[in-house]
Amino acid sequence: MIWKEDVECLPICELKQLQGDRLAKLVKYVYSNCKVYKDRFDQLGIIPESIKQIDDIGRLPFTTKLDMRDHYPYGLFSAPRNALNEIHVSSGTTGNPTLVGYTKEDLALWSDVMARTICCAGGHPDDIIQIAYGYGLFTGGLGFHYGALEMGLTIIPTSSGQTRRQIKIMQDFQPRILCCTPSYALHMAEEIAALGLDPRKSSWEIGIFGAEPWSEPMRQEIESKLGIIATDVYGLSEIIGPGVAQECQYKDGLHIYSDVFYPEIIDPDTGKPVEEGQDGELVITTLTKKGIPLIRYRTRDIVSINHEKCRCGRTSPRISKIKGRTDDMIIIRGINVFPSQIEHVLLGIDGVEPHYQIVIDRGASHLDQIDILVEMSPEIFSDEIKQLESLQKKIKQEIMAVLSVSANVKLVEPNTIARSEGKAKRVIDKREI
Repeated sequence: MIWKEDVECLPICELKQLQGDRLAKLVKYVYSNCKVYKDRFDQLGIIPESIKQIDDIGRLPFTTKLDMRDHYPYGLFSAPRNALNEIHVSSGTTGNPTLVGYTKEDLALWSDVMARTICCAGGHPDDIIQIAYGYGLFTGGLGFHYGALEMGLTIIPTSSGQTRRQIKIMQDFQPRILCCTPSYALHMAEEIAALGLDPRKSSWEIGIFGAEPWSEPMRQEIESKLGIIATDVYGLSEIIGPGVAQECQYKDGLHIYSDVFYPEIIDPDTGKPVEEGQDGELVITTLTKKGIPLIRYRTRDIVSINHEKCRCGRTSPRISKIKGRTDDMIIIRGINVFPSQIEHVLLGIDGVEPHYQIVIDRGASHLDQIDILVEMSPEIFSDEIKQLESLQKKIKQEIMAVLSVSANVKLVEPNTIARSEGKAKRVIDKREI
């Protein structure tokens, strides 16, 4: 089953024509409604009417996360604030978060691409779906919720956490589809086994997993332990949330919905396109969004792309699993974390030095655990244990407030974290994904 066969199976020539028509309309729209883009086009001498086909996209400037921060909150929006029906935010490097907003048309688009996503993974309108992604400012839970509503599925909005309750809900209501992070799926498999049950006899048949990096070996482990088909979903809040790309059941790349999210793969150093099949940075243009459409947004994710028709019948291009990033962002339990955010916190606290190290691991629970080693200043090192414990608690609370991630904070002696003559090694990632 293909949710939108008329666009997902378009002949390539017709797809390019559709993309070109939408790009031309997009450029005129942002030029008329977003001062940031208008000024940038004017500086580059770009006349909106000169953009007529999709191959003209290379003439347009890139957009970055820094642009979103610099023009926070509404500077990059092309729709007025009173046209927004929903707002989400995600963390940035420091200071302002990344703000995204959805008009009524954008919410309809999100619902549509998420219905495509669930269908692409193997879902059917009469299925029951258990959504164990977080609801709220994080786009994961609501994105799946909207898509399931569009398809007509029965939704169990469990959100994240409360694992024993998740398992009981699965036993009682027999959902066929599970949506969560891959590490949480493994954690639930372990909890099911701990209850003396066979995880392979769960009602789940399909898993739609994302929000964190995971590999083929991890897929095999999930499928082996839960007896399900484990598929990968890709998205990012700046573009729309989840629903940018999704694996079909052949699991041979993630179908990117290029009629609405046009992909380019570039050399991150030169900005030039790479050859088909080569790794590069994924750049996305939102062809039909109204609230905050983005032109040539640099995702910083490293992928390759395949434009051949898939065995499932879809002609949309397929991107590989994420192979890395061009910046220092790390993902902890679906939350974007930048080392510079931690440094920003430490600089505001007396008694510690801006020397730190982040150690990430997955324990027996398969959930990400983060330890932050922080150097004390020489003056505070000799303080009483009670004062050190108070300092440790303060740092932990500040990091939680900024990152929305719980971390174990360990105070270490002055000059014990290794220094580097080059780029400091801030992150030690021990996760075996």
